[in-house]
Amino acid sequence: MGSVRAMGTGHGHGHGHGAGSDRRRLVAALLVTLACAVLGGVGALLTGSLALLADLGHLLTDAGALAAAVVASVLAARPACHHRTFGLGRVEVLVAGLNAVALVAVVVWVAVEGVARLFEPAEIPGLPLLVIGAAGLAGNLVSLAILAGGDRGNMNLRGAMLHVLGDALGSVGVMVAAIVLVTTGWPYADTLASLLIAALILPRAIGLLREVWHVLLEGAPAGIDVAEVRSSLLAVPGVADVHDLHVWAINDRTPSMSAHLVVTEEAEDATGCGATVLDRAGAALRERFGLSHSTLQLEQHAHVGHEHTCH
Repeated sequence: MGSVRAMGTGHGHGHGHGAGSDRRRLVAALLVTLACAVLGGVGALLTGSLALLADLGHLLTDAGALAAAVVASVLAARPACHHRTFGLGRVEVLVAGLNAVALVAVVVWVAVEGVARLFEPAEIPGLPLLVIGAAGLAGNLVSLAILAGGDRGNMNLRGAMLHVLGDALGSVGVMVAAIVLVTTGWPYADTLASLLIAALILPRAIGLLREVWHVLLEGAPAGIDVAEVRSSLLAVPGVADVHDLHVWAINDRTPSMSAHLVVTEEAEDATGCGATVLDRAGAALRERFGLSHSTLQLEQHAHVGHEHTCH
């Protein structure tokens, strides 16, 4: 019977419209973030607040992250070509990883500066800090509302939302520190608020970095059990064995798989059964696991002994 390759129906999930909507959301959030950064920069210069400086650093990082996310969304929408057969879908994953690394760098800087200020507290005016923190929080909430309506399955968009959420937490910390300064005059309030902001951001940044690492290492997508995929293929009538099974993701919205299916002797003798096996296997993968992009190779028992397989 020889080998037969069958490609699934492709992506076909209508990401084009969603990608355009997500891009517009990212641009709107970028403009709001830049406005907040200008406000925070003026406030940091006027008050000397470390919490505002930490928030400003985070805002500038966010502005860069959002700008990169916009560029990534444009590149990811470009069609595949002969030398990039999967297109540029991975750009979104790479940008999400860079965003996470930038967040970790900001957290480290804030932590180092905060510890230094514990030994030399600075005098920070509370009332201007409170006003600027409240304005920054309002801007962060607007950005979150804009981004929240997008595709929650888009890693690039989630990375941008994580940055903005960190900013919102930072603004809350600034406001709390300002209230403490106004009511008690305690000089360590601003420094402790900045350290708390860093502690809240770090786990989320590391979580995003781990997710990016998993995708880049061709790990199986979340929610898809490779053992269950194998079992489903073995349950297809006409399939005797499965080997060289691989499940990975181009980005967090595009799972793919490939496998070699050894057909039964009955299937080898049945006219046209190869197409039937492919149809049934492809249907099982699409319906149970959402794997519409699949490559399946059918093999006879005799062919397996002459093939160099990857275990």
